[in-house]
Amino acid sequence: MKVLLLKDAKEDDCGQDPYIRLCHPEGYGGLIFTSPRAVEAVDLCLEKDNKTEVNKIGLDTEGAHCGNAEKLAEYICSRESPALPLLFPCGTVKGEILPKMLKDRGIPMESITVYQKIPHPGIQVNLNSYYSKQGVPASITFFSPSGLTYSLKHIQELSGDNIDQIKFAAIGPSTARALTAQGLPVSCLAESPTPPALAKGLRLALQAPRC
Repeated sequence: MKVLLLKDAKEDDCGQDPYIRLCHPEGYGGLIFTSPRAVEAVDLCLEKDNKTEVNKIGLDTEGAHCGNAEKLAEYICSRESPALPLLFPCGTVKGEILPKMLKDRGIPMESITVYQKIPHPGIQVNLNSYYSKQGVPASITFFSPSGLTYSLKHIQELSGDNIDQIKFAAIGPSTARALTAQGLPVSCLAESPTPPALAKGLRLALQAPRC
């Protein structure tokens, strides 16, 4: 899956160019990041536009322990409500749980679209190559609902009736919900979005006896 920086993004719902807003951090009480891609997109934007005054402000992060958007929203809601709105750089496809929770608690927040996800052009070729050499995998891990969306059709076609043999793993609750919505069993949900937690969950899932 590729991530495209929306350098020529249109004006958002607030009628203001997203990049103008990024260049005026003094108007916001904080930034909310829920994915590395959003951080990369913002960094690229500021770097290309040479916004050195923004790059030099320094950012103190909080909430890294939360692990997913739901817990991060809970953490933000537990803090003192900021006087200024929070700025949420996100992708064209974003979860609605965090914005809804903040809105319900009366915490002001503005979303800006800074990137979009598109399927990697080689995803089908790569999957075909794997299946032809390795056969049906013992497990498949998804790191986002969009990753599932872009690859599931190919996986189903290649796996055929043997898809029931695959242990499906999710890095977080939103991805697990996407798997369930597609009628796929979630054999592993990582306790936190980290390699050790995912590895632990996969080991347990692969050791479990098949029904």
